[in-house]
Amino acid sequence: MSSPQQVPGPVQVRIEARLADDFQPSHLQVENESHMHSVPAGSESHFKVVLVAEAFAGLRQVQRHQQVYGALGAEMQGPVHALALHTYTPEEWRQSGAAPASPQCLGGGKPGA
Repeated sequence: MSSPQQVPGPVQVRIEARLADDFQPSHLQVENESHMHSVPAGSESHFKVVLVAEAFAGLRQVQRHQQVYGALGAEMQGPVHALALHTYTPEEWRQSGAAPASPQCLGGGKPGA
């Protein structure tokens, strides 16, 4: 579930647990991408979420995202600044097989930005 490059922090662990409990996903990937942004080292503010769940069947992307934001309400009001959401039904996931890569941060004074 968590990114293999780093040990998940407490915010990432909470996000993973809430999404697993609420959606019973067949695939869940939560990556802390804060290191790609102009934030202090060790931050947990920017995440990429790939969530594959039968619960998304028949819903438009905006409805899926609303459900995820609803599940993560406390985190969105606190430490989480940004979520890159990639939501799929199991069938959509079988067809695509992967979520798009995240773009590089272009602002905020990040070196090389």
